[in-house]
Amino acid sequence: MTDPIKLLKDDHKKVKELFTEFESADGRSKRRIANEAIMELDVHAAIEEEIFYPAMLEALKDEFVVAEAEEEHHVVHVLIDELRGMEKPDVHFEAKFTVLAENVRHHIDEEEKEMLSKAGKAGKELLDRLGEQMLERKEALMREIKSGTKARASA
Repeated sequence: MTDPIKLLKDDHKKVKELFTEFESADGRSKRRIANEAIMELDVHAAIEEEIFYPAMLEALKDEFVVAEAEEEHHVVHVLIDELRGMEKPDVHFEAKFTVLAENVRHHIDEEEKEMLSKAGKAGKELLDRLGEQMLERKEALMREIKSGTKARASA
C-alpha cells in the first residue's frame, strides 16, 4: 500500500531540493531546473486537487484548511503560467521563480503542519485507497508529460 502522506511529503522534499538547486545554479542550468520543478508542481497539484483535497474535506470536515490550500495552489498556477510565458531566463524570470519557491515553501510548511498532521484521522482504509489512487494518477500524469501528450498536468 502507498501512504498518501508520505507520497506528498516526498514530493515536497523533491521540489524543495529543486528550489535550492536553482538558487545555486548558473544561468544556463536555471531554466532546466525551473522546468523540472514546474513539472513536479503540476503533477503534485493535480493529485492533491483531484484526489487528496476532496477526500480531506469530506473526512476532516475542515473547509477552511482545504480552501486555503486551494487558494495557495491558485497563486502557484498563476506564477507557473507567467513563467511558461517568459521567452528566456533573465532577472525577471529568476525573480518570479524565487517568488514561486517562497510561496510553495510556505504552502508546504502550512500543509504539513495543518492538513497532513490531521490526515491520519481519516482512517487507514481511506488513506490506503487514496494512496493507491494518487500513485496511479501521478504515474499516469508523468507518462503523459514525458510523452508530450499533456502540456500541463493540472487545470
